[in-house]
Amino acid sequence: MKKLILATAVMAAFAGSYAHAEDIKPDNEVSFNASVVSDYRFRGISQTRVKPAVQGGVDYVNNPTGLYVGAWASNIKWTKDAGGSGQIEVDLYAGKRGQISSEVSYDVGVLSYVYPSNGLATNANTTEVYGQVGYGPAYLKYSHSLTNLFGYADSKNSGYVDLGANIDAGKGFTINLHAGHQKVKGSDVANYTDWKVGATKDFGVVSGALAVVGTNAREEAYSSPVNGKFLGKTALVLSISKTF
Repeated sequence: MKKLILATAVMAAFAGSYAHAEDIKPDNEVSFNASVVSDYRFRGISQTRVKPAVQGGVDYVNNPTGLYVGAWASNIKWTKDAGGSGQIEVDLYAGKRGQISSEVSYDVGVLSYVYPSNGLATNANTTEVYGQVGYGPAYLKYSHSLTNLFGYADSKNSGYVDLGANIDAGKGFTINLHAGHQKVKGSDVANYTDWKVGATKDFGVVSGALAVVGTNAREEAYSSPVNGKFLGKTALVLSISKTF
């Protein structure tokens, strides 16, 4: 999931700068990515009980059409902590992105979050459709669930709004700004807003990112059943990633 959000955001931020470079790209591209994060935060909520995660994925894009498919995986703890089992999240996605004009970009698609053998009373597996519009470095994205949302019963048609910007600061630095709101249908206590302020630095060999992430989520809804830790607390998150 995070890989998808980062890839589309960076595309929006640099669309103008790389317009000519894209003309000479091969028709078909395959790339791989790997990362280590100090805490896997998804929409501001820790998926690893405030512990590190190892993540990786693969992407294919057809440049003439903008069509893409991909897969991404990470270790997690929340499904087991919630009384089920499993320690892996696998994201499968497909979509289409492109330029409406030199400044305006779009990205539409479908994303399935798969939690193998999660064993929860309400299956944690979730599928969302999404649409994003970018203007220069800024973007607005909406994700809508076609299934129950991450183990919440009767939560089909939940939605998440994501507003952000990835601003080129020069010398390989990008400023990352984000605010989002999760609406869980049928469960007002689970609704919350999250935010992030951070920076990404391209070191050539790898990229590093450091961000302050926080939420206004209710502790009774988003605390670990194992140790009581609040999973939406404000925290500093560090990540090291490589695309090849």
